[in-house]
Amino acid sequence: MKILLLGKNGQVGWELQRALAPLGELVACDLDSPGELRADFSQPESLRPLIRRVRPDLIVNAAAHTAVDKAESEPELARAINATAPGVIAREAADCGALLVQYSTDYVFDGGGSAPRDETAPTAPLSMYGRTKLEGEALIRASGCTHLILRTSWVYAARGGNFARTMLRLAAERDKLNVIDDQIGAPTGAELLADVTAHAALRLRREPGLSGTYHCVAGGETSWHGYARFVIEWARAHGQAIQVAADAVLPVPTSAYPTPAQRPLNSRLSTRKLQSTFDLALPHWQVGVERMLTEVLAP
Repeated sequence: MKILLLGKNGQVGWELQRALAPLGELVACDLDSPGELRADFSQPESLRPLIRRVRPDLIVNAAAHTAVDKAESEPELARAINATAPGVIAREAADCGALLVQYSTDYVFDGGGSAPRDETAPTAPLSMYGRTKLEGEALIRASGCTHLILRTSWVYAARGGNFARTMLRLAAERDKLNVIDDQIGAPTGAELLADVTAHAALRLRREPGLSGTYHCVAGGETSWHGYARFVIEWARAHGQAIQVAADAVLPVPTSAYPTPAQRPLNSRLSTRKLQSTFDLALPHWQVGVERMLTEVLAP
C-alpha cells in the first residue's frame, strides 16, 4: 500500500509518521517539503499534481488551520486550508480510488447542554474555525470518495507546545493560577489518534462500506481546570519544582477570558460508534496525559 501523509510536521502528523510506517510505502509531505513534494494548503489547487504524482492508496490529511482565534481575522485562509483543500484532496482521492482520512473537531457543535454528542447530532459551529472544518467535512462527503472523518478534541502531544507545558511553566513561576472550569471535554493524545487511524484505515481498506464520520477522543471527561490540577499535582508528586499551592489553582468561567472566537462549553463526544465498529477500547484521558508528562519531564 502506498500512503500519502499531508501535514507531517504537526502534532498529529509527527505521530502518524510512526503509526503509518508499518502499513506500506509512506510519502510524508508538508509546506517545507522540497520541490514536487511541497504541500501548500493555502493554494489548494497545487495539491492536485502532488496527489497525481504519488498515486496513493491511502491519503491521510493532518494539515489544518488550528489557530482558532486567528481564523476569525483571516477567514479566507482558514477556509482554503480547512475546507477547500480537503475538498480538492477528496476529489482526487475519488478519481484514483484512494481512501481519505481527515481530522475534524468538536467545534462543529455549539457546545450546548451536557450530554456527549454522537455523529448524528445537529451541527452549529460558533467560530470560523468550526465553520470551515464543517465545510471541509461536507466537501469530502460530496466527493464520493471512501473516507474516514475523525472528529476529536483537546489534542496534545509531547512534541511542541501544549496546555500541560504552559500550566507547568506558570505553576513554577506563580503563587496563584486561574483556569477555566466551565468547558468540558477529553484531552486526547496525538499518539492515540495516530494509532486509531492506522487500525481503522486497514479495516476500511478491506471494508469500504464502513466509510463515514466517527468521534475519536480519549475516555472520561474533565474541565481545563481539572486538567491543570491533574498535571500540576502529578508533576509535584514526581519531584518537579512547583510554586503554586494545590488550593491556589482557582476555577473561573470562560467569560473571565474573552477571546475573538467563541469556544464550545460542552466538548463531550460519544465514541460508541468508533469503538463498536472497529473493535477498539479508548483509554481514559489520564493515561495518555501521564505518558506525555513522563516524556516531557524526563531528565
